[in-house]
Amino acid sequence: MGLLRAGLDAESYDREYNNRELVNRLGSYFRPWLGRFIIIVVGVTLFSLAQAGAPLLAARGVDFLVDAEQGIVTADLLIYLLVGALIFLGVAVWGINWVRRLLTSMLIGDVVLALRKDAFRAAMNHDLSFYDKYQSGRIVSRITSDSDEFGRVSVLVTDVVSQLLLSLLLLVILFTIEWRLALLVLIMAPAALLVANLFRSLARRITQQSQRVIAEVNVSIQDAVTGINVAKNFRREQGIYDQFLGVNSQSYDIQKTRGIVLGLVFPTLQFVSGLATGILLYTGGYSVSVGVITVGAWYLFINSLDRFWFPMIQLSAFWSQFQAGLSATERIFALIDAAPVVVQTAENPVSDLRGEIEFINVSFRYSEKEQVLKRFNLHIRPGESVALVGHTGAGKSSIAKLVTRFYEFQEGQLLIDGQDIRTLNLRDYRRHLGIVSQEPFLFAGTVADNIRYANQEMSDEDVERVARQIANGDWLETLPDGLHSDVGERGGRLSLGQRQLVVLARMLAQDPAIFVLDEATASIDPFTEAQIQRTLDLLFRSRTSIVIAHRLSTVKAADRIVVLKKGEVIEEGSHEVLMAQGGHYAELYNTYFRHQSLAFIEERRWRSSTIST
Repeated sequence: MGLLRAGLDAESYDREYNNRELVNRLGSYFRPWLGRFIIIVVGVTLFSLAQAGAPLLAARGVDFLVDAEQGIVTADLLIYLLVGALIFLGVAVWGINWVRRLLTSMLIGDVVLALRKDAFRAAMNHDLSFYDKYQSGRIVSRITSDSDEFGRVSVLVTDVVSQLLLSLLLLVILFTIEWRLALLVLIMAPAALLVANLFRSLARRITQQSQRVIAEVNVSIQDAVTGINVAKNFRREQGIYDQFLGVNSQSYDIQKTRGIVLGLVFPTLQFVSGLATGILLYTGGYSVSVGVITVGAWYLFINSLDRFWFPMIQLSAFWSQFQAGLSATERIFALIDAAPVVVQTAENPVSDLRGEIEFINVSFRYSEKEQVLKRFNLHIRPGESVALVGHTGAGKSSIAKLVTRFYEFQEGQLLIDGQDIRTLNLRDYRRHLGIVSQEPFLFAGTVADNIRYANQEMSDEDVERVARQIANGDWLETLPDGLHSDVGERGGRLSLGQRQLVVLARMLAQDPAIFVLDEATASIDPFTEAQIQRTLDLLFRSRTSIVIAHRLSTVKAADRIVVLKKGEVIEEGSHEVLMAQGGHYAELYNTYFRHQSLAFIEERRWRSSTIST
């Protein structure tokens, strides 16, 4: 349960906003629809006036009955007038309420749409380090569940305004009936607001926990679905289900607590209003007995008082529920306001790149305790292909992440064509990058759709032309429907090798100036490796390439091999030169590459044949 409880803690980028900040921030989302908002306010005002009209009609009805007894008007005429007025008032209340709620739903829908767009844009613009640190399921929950919560509670805002206006109008009516009793009501009304305020902080806190535990449920489901292959392989279906039961039970407990807290608001407020009504009944009865007010006025007052307390209770209860909406927006704004790690100092346009890369005394660490590069220096010439080799943790992938500007280095300079990488427009710069990782990712759709992903303007002929440049197009014959083959979710209908070839085609469609190959041939079969190798020879010929590989054929194809150890360059040169030196590369060769060499394979064949004879 300790792991589950940890999920309820706030993220490190979370921050507290006071109510004024949140309301002002939300006001900026309502401002584009100010005209519609004004119509809603007018509708709410008319709705409150129409609702308050019932006590006024009752008051005038009493006067008319007195007049009827005196022969001033006929009773039949009085009945017709009252029935007609009440019918008109009821139709008016229904019509105004329907228009008000329709416009409110449209307004809240537009606000939630804008809020989700900003939240999703912020999520897309966050650095990769942000997703390394925070689980994607929790981020998704903020964009979806929290915005839904805000939408639901925002609808209550117009109800709050309606109930507030209704309370004020009814208070005026109470003063016109009997000002002394109305004054007593005014003195008692703050008690309801005080009780509601006592629930405010508790409701805010339990709502935040509720939203965090919903995020944990989303994370649990997402992990189970995406990792179902591994779970089935290790027969861990029951373990995943038990883990989900734990998270779901925790969600149940917190949601139950939230329901109890919010459910206590109305009964508590009704108890307070009951006490107030009892006091007023006694006071009013005593006033009647001593002749201060009439029985009719007292009855009318009590009737109006019941209508007054209901919106007061609603208004006070909404305040606790309103905290749920504020808590939801607080989490969304925290996601939007999270400070980026990768920061550009300028936005210089990038039209063309030669592909020159230079690291000058660059220091990089993922955390204070995880130093990767320290005063690192490396110069890659335009059009040169460089293979980075070294043991795990040597800094190979980190160098690629810095070149692609997915992570921020702490010291030194990284120059691209002589310009500080921090001064380049990132969208322009990344348009000249081609990245192929060890785990190829494909979007749902066809092979052609995934190749066209890099350039949406490509025609079918262009897609086929690019695809046939990969391994001479032979791989297309292995696809059931060629370029129109459905790749499935995350490319699951294709083999790992086929997915990698699609990714290479997608990269080639972008025609990058700088090509980054991050262990793309580490987990594929020898036949596909040979196909990729033929493609790499083509790619290396015309662009700057950084290759991180554990395959001998890929390493030997590079113009220069750079050997890394603990974030430092300790050797560099061609395969033959480095082998002749007998240093760290030779050690790596014997560990990782020797069994892949043709000489080693021939030697094993000779030994096998010698033993058999």
